[in-house]
Amino acid sequence: MFEYLDEHLPLREPVEIFAVVLVLMLAAPLLGARLRLPGVVMLLLAGAVLGPNGILRAFGGLLARDASFQLLGGVGLIYIMFTAALEVDLVVFKKYRVQGAVFGILTFLIPQGIGTLMTHYVLGLPLNAAILMASMFASHTLLAYPVASRLGIGRSQAVTSTIGATMVTDVLALMVLAVIAGMAAGEVTEAFWWSLGVRFTIFVVAIMVGLPYLGRWFFRRMAKDGPGEFVFVLTSVFICAALSEAAGVEPIIGAFLAGLALNRLIPHSSTLMNRIVFTGDAIFVPFFVLAVGMLVDVTVIFGGLRTILIAVVMTGTVTLTKFLAAHAARIVFRFSSAEGQVMFGLSVPQAAATLAVVIVANRLGIFGDEAASAEVLNGTIVMILVTCILGPLVVDRWGRTVAAEEKKKAAEEEDEGGAPRILVPIVDPDRAKAPIDLALLVRGHGNVPLFPVFVAPDGENVASRVAQGEKMLAQVVSLAAGADVPCHPMTRVDDNVGAAIVRTRKERRINTILAGWDGRTSSEERVFGRVLDEALADRGQTLCVAYLPHEINTTQRVFYVVPPDVVDDPGFEEGVAFVKRLAKALGTPLVLMPQKQEEKQVLKAISDVKPSTKIESRPLETWSALVQALADRVGEHDMVVLFGQRGWDREDRGLPRRMVARFPQTNLVMVFGAEPSDAAATVVAPLADRPETRDALPVDHIVLGLEDLSGEEVLKRVYTDARKSWPNDRPPSDEALEKAKQKPRALGPDAVLIVHRDKQIAEPSIWLGVCRDGIEDADWPGKARLLFVAFVPESQDPSWHVDLVQALTRFAGDQEARDAAAEARSVDDCRAAIGPLDL
Repeated sequence: MFEYLDEHLPLREPVEIFAVVLVLMLAAPLLGARLRLPGVVMLLLAGAVLGPNGILRAFGGLLARDASFQLLGGVGLIYIMFTAALEVDLVVFKKYRVQGAVFGILTFLIPQGIGTLMTHYVLGLPLNAAILMASMFASHTLLAYPVASRLGIGRSQAVTSTIGATMVTDVLALMVLAVIAGMAAGEVTEAFWWSLGVRFTIFVVAIMVGLPYLGRWFFRRMAKDGPGEFVFVLTSVFICAALSEAAGVEPIIGAFLAGLALNRLIPHSSTLMNRIVFTGDAIFVPFFVLAVGMLVDVTVIFGGLRTILIAVVMTGTVTLTKFLAAHAARIVFRFSSAEGQVMFGLSVPQAAATLAVVIVANRLGIFGDEAASAEVLNGTIVMILVTCILGPLVVDRWGRTVAAEEKKKAAEEEDEGGAPRILVPIVDPDRAKAPIDLALLVRGHGNVPLFPVFVAPDGENVASRVAQGEKMLAQVVSLAAGADVPCHPMTRVDDNVGAAIVRTRKERRINTILAGWDGRTSSEERVFGRVLDEALADRGQTLCVAYLPHEINTTQRVFYVVPPDVVDDPGFEEGVAFVKRLAKALGTPLVLMPQKQEEKQVLKAISDVKPSTKIESRPLETWSALVQALADRVGEHDMVVLFGQRGWDREDRGLPRRMVARFPQTNLVMVFGAEPSDAAATVVAPLADRPETRDALPVDHIVLGLEDLSGEEVLKRVYTDARKSWPNDRPPSDEALEKAKQKPRALGPDAVLIVHRDKQIAEPSIWLGVCRDGIEDADWPGKARLLFVAFVPESQDPSWHVDLVQALTRFAGDQEARDAAAEARSVDDCRAAIGPLDL
């Protein structure tokens, strides 16, 4: 038997080796779950037991740490650093960049300082050797990051700060190695420092500037399928890692920078991100952990008292100093105790940079002769074993507490409706990917499924249409599965496609419809087309209509076009929440474009809506200057989002079509927010539960006989009659008239509403100007026969405006009532036709 083992071990056949590794990858998490240990720890122990120094060491081990393990192990380490940078929330990363830098300095200086003293005075190493050994304590490897990622805390402030600190401390530790090694070789001169600094600066700038530009070009023009995108990402990462040596740093630094550079181009919820993370978690990272475990040789503990002393000093020093650094940063930044423990667990494992230091030092003889170098190497292996087990255990234990805290914060960030349940109508297989990608972005990170639906018009060929639809839905399910998102496809048969979509929305409790659009309409009277306009009429859901000629992951900025007088729109909050979720998922700033005179009001109103995201403002001088402003400001990689209003007048209905015609290569999204579910009840029984309501439109607020007047003249007449509502009988200024006239809101075919806000108005009131023949004005929609003017204090509760719009919209939808009011011979008859307006 021993002869057989000696002949066949370690395994040499690639298929046998790979089969054993796969069994270990499968069994380690299962056994770890039973023992309540992270799978990473079980893989590490498996590498130690089955490796060349394990139970079969007499035969070379079951698995040899040969070139294949070294190759795939090195790839796994690079992959860990890359995915850590790729998964980080750049908004949070920038927000906590100071914390990351400070923690990086603390987790370098404290181990470096205390470690130098301990190794110099306790172990008796020369000062250069003591400084170099202490740099091993200062560095760390993100071996426990997969545990944090699995727990869903990869984007928390503690983990984000630690990821930033990893780059700082590893660069500083490797700089110490370069300097000590250079001193040993007599190469540390002024030219050495200049060369190192210049090369590293050029390297960082080339990656952080050049790679995002190359990535946008590729994703926008060259990417046609998933495998091509995946190969491009891997190629970029490993080229950056390979070029690191020329810059004087380790490959892990290049991989980390590549992850930061590609972060915004690979959305967290995308199919591509899922492929990247899956490949690392399933193949590369386990190989790295096994390769580290194979280094462990427990027999070195019995190599002598000197070896035991070195192992104890190294392990104890790194554990103590990393703990002190993590909790010092926690106290400074007021993180929770659990977050401090997670930072400690992430920063204590030693592997990559530690091995680089000890190998170079032994080659140069910095730790002494061959025997002394062997003792340090053995002590290093013990330190690696202990810290690589301790780190994942600590992160797994305290990360659960942090995960619970993060879930609570996320729940507070979400709007009251929670995560969106998104319905995606599928019409054309060639245009299905873009809206699905958008839906994956805004759906959040929970287990809420997507609901793609295909509606086949009823008729003779309905069976073939249904079969075609099922094929399209299968493609959509495949896209969603690639992002690990549950999907509930549905097929419907109906004569009215739009009505079927609305019914499906109600049946499945959908709160968001997200549809693709080709930029064309069936009629100038329609906003998008017959089907989408039916969905638009369903006010109980947020409607997102997307014209997406390019990949959305190349987006650099989201321009949010906010028309005048929309802050009190019933769908304002839901629409804004959707857009902020979109900008946050893309990792881009939200650039507001309101009218200049409304900038402060709009900025405050949007800032108050959750979730929080970075907001900038670039106001318009006038609403009519919108198209030119977009032409001047919007770049090739920007997205334009338009705040949609369901009460758009005839002119505004054509705005999406005109914007597509003017900017055919720009991603354009129109968002119509869901209106409150109790809005209809408010119309039927206005303010029934509220005390002290009053008639907002008394008969003496109605002005008849305005025929043959222009819109401006009608406004002047109404303003003049309403002057008693103003302090000191102040007449309307020309500026006030121009502002009010600029953006009337269409209530129906021949009724409009103008809202005038002023801080000097004491109480809100409604006035009505009636022109039987219709008011001729180029700036107004159609020929308005009924002009409602609302005088509102700036401090007025927005719900008053919502109630008013709902009531007037209901009235304007009744043609008989509208005709009766417009043709009334007396103010009493006119008032009776309008009905109650108790606000």
